[in-house]
Amino acid sequence: MKEIEQKLNGEIDRLTNKTFKFDERIKEGWFSAVYFLKTKEIVEKKLPNNQVTMQFFQKNDAVLCGTDEAIALVHTFADHPETLEIYSLKDGDKISPFETVLTITGSYQQFGYLEGIIDGILARRTSVATNVYNVVKAAKSSGKEKPVIFMGDRDDHYTTQAGDGYAAFIGGSTAQATHAMNEWWGKEGMGTMPHAMIQMFKGDIVAALQAYHEVFPEDELVALVDYNNDVITDSLKAARAFGKKLKGVRLDTSNTLVDKYFLRNHHLMGSFDPRGVNPELVFALRKALDENGFQHVEIVVTGGFTEEKIRYFESLGVPVNTYGVGRSLLKMGIGFTGDNVLLNGSPEAKEGRRYRPNPRLEKVEYHANQHDRIIIDTTK
Repeated sequence: MKEIEQKLNGEIDRLTNKTFKFDERIKEGWFSAVYFLKTKEIVEKKLPNNQVTMQFFQKNDAVLCGTDEAIALVHTFADHPETLEIYSLKDGDKISPFETVLTITGSYQQFGYLEGIIDGILARRTSVATNVYNVVKAAKSSGKEKPVIFMGDRDDHYTTQAGDGYAAFIGGSTAQATHAMNEWWGKEGMGTMPHAMIQMFKGDIVAALQAYHEVFPEDELVALVDYNNDVITDSLKAARAFGKKLKGVRLDTSNTLVDKYFLRNHHLMGSFDPRGVNPELVFALRKALDENGFQHVEIVVTGGFTEEKIRYFESLGVPVNTYGVGRSLLKMGIGFTGDNVLLNGSPEAKEGRRYRPNPRLEKVEYHANQHDRIIIDTTK
């Protein structure tokens, strides 16, 4: 998408409604809490000349995401958006607890019913971006740059993929699993083979790899090696068959299984949990590959990885080259709150809340071109 390319190249500051696909029912209040809709109607009839400032914040150290989407939402569905005054931080900004990230000033009836939707956008996007940022940071904790692949397609409803993928990109992930996850930032999904493919070749990893290589000869060849629960044996089979063509092997062993390597070597067990993808298995795999002349083959690990598990692996110096992470990146740990804090220019807020000016905020200007497509510029 041209707009994505412009943002990545630094030609524009923010994404707009050209990128985001909004449901037109937002304008009807379909996705707004009913009390917001009732308040809008009451204010229109009783206090039509009100002027409010609504500010948004959250309570963690986080990586902000969702501001472009929230602003595009307001500029698309608010009444007379050109009269609103909006100040905002940017996607990717590091934020602190209670720091104001967005303010909107105008008549309540123009935009107030969008409050909950804005909260939800900022909460989900910031949660994912922050989770990914923390995982990427964990993967660097041993001092080496290690890619993190966002693999959250099977852990949430498919309609969340585009926004989650963008948030993962903001958080620092290297690649995403589906095309939809890359939609907002203009790339394509990446991946090699699932267990289903190996199953159709009756568990023959070499036959599956050969078929893959023949159909996708330009792809880097990465073997999924846990299908038979014998990752070292199958990794060596793949390496011997493809030599330098084999880029890497991926371990995705279930946390309910103990790899056959340990079942053959009972003396190794007793001092660690042998289930799933564990450090001892990766160390053993690396040793086997190196001793057989396959030092070039990289190791990718997936399946149940979290920030804590990655930090543990890195603290031990486990020879992982790439981490694939899914479910833990979609955990919703951050919630946003929108508060009306000024009324007609004077402080007026619920007890415990107050207007918190933030000098980091940038003013967001509204423009419409001759095609009535929304363009957003920013100035200090």
